[in-house]
Amino acid sequence: MKTNSFICFLLFLFLSVSASHAQYAGSFARMGFGARGIAMGNALAADTQSDTSPYYNPAFSPLGSSQKLEISVASLSFDRSLQFLQLSAPLQKKAGFALGVIHASVSEIDGRDRSGFHTSTLSVDEYAGFLAFGLKFSDKISGGISLQMFQTDLFEGLTPARSVGLDVGLVYQIRPTWSIGLVADDLLARYSWDSSDLGGSGRSVTDTFPRRIRLGVSTYQLKGKLSVHTEIESRFATVRFETRKTRIFGDSPAETSEEGTLTDQEFRFRSGIEYKPLDGFSVRAGVEQLGSEVLDSVRPSLGFMGEQKVGELKIRAEYGFAYEARAAGKMHLVSLILFL
Repeated sequence: MKTNSFICFLLFLFLSVSASHAQYAGSFARMGFGARGIAMGNALAADTQSDTSPYYNPAFSPLGSSQKLEISVASLSFDRSLQFLQLSAPLQKKAGFALGVIHASVSEIDGRDRSGFHTSTLSVDEYAGFLAFGLKFSDKISGGISLQMFQTDLFEGLTPARSVGLDVGLVYQIRPTWSIGLVADDLLARYSWDSSDLGGSGRSVTDTFPRRIRLGVSTYQLKGKLSVHTEIESRFATVRFETRKTRIFGDSPAETSEEGTLTDQEFRFRSGIEYKPLDGFSVRAGVEQLGSEVLDSVRPSLGFMGEQKVGELKIRAEYGFAYEARAAGKMHLVSLILFL
């Protein structure tokens, strides 16, 4: 019963959560961060002038205008949920830090036995936490590093998989209206599973996170009212595979297996735009390529932002909307940011 419930659960998990983000470990953490980022196609590796989350580039850590607390929630189809939390602050004008967490879950998963009868309702929870720290090397150059912790709790009989990752980023202000950013993501991160205790064909498996290198360019025009962002990502993913063969030993056939690895590389493109027609209000739009099939894996998005001062406290509310690729549904996001 446990083995079959686990198999049904994995099938549902891959088809729902990762349909538009490739079936690689940690896919939930690559969906973006908050309403603004996703509404702008996640093309924010070089956005130096908008209090962008250091989740996109740890080099943004010292560039924040003030201390801020950000809380975001997302509504998705197929019984999925997604939440974001971040606290960030500049430190003495030359440094800064950010502490954040992402929680993703899938609920109401129908577990069944070998005969197809319902056994239990399953769920999955995944977490990604990060601590980013950055320094301003000069008025034009900033760098940062982000330590990440990942955990995924798939099944009650399986020990949760945990991993540590590392992000490294740089950003360079070429001119007052142009900047470029370079980020290396998910270094070292991997999940290790051991399902041998579940019986059946259980075994130990290691899933490596894709290694990603992102290069972004941002420009600010119309006296800062219009910003345009583009980004290209080179992604390397290592996949383990097993080949089964039938060989003759003496006079008897026997099945043997051989393991190997395959490295897959692909490029992905992102673009986003933000326009501020009024002080304290902006509209946003973006597009993100989520897979190798360009026409079948593009996620368009849009959103808006409004902010208001309440005494000495500035409050910003943001909304984002995105169509998920491959008929995975629609995503609605709401963010609340308190500038402390």
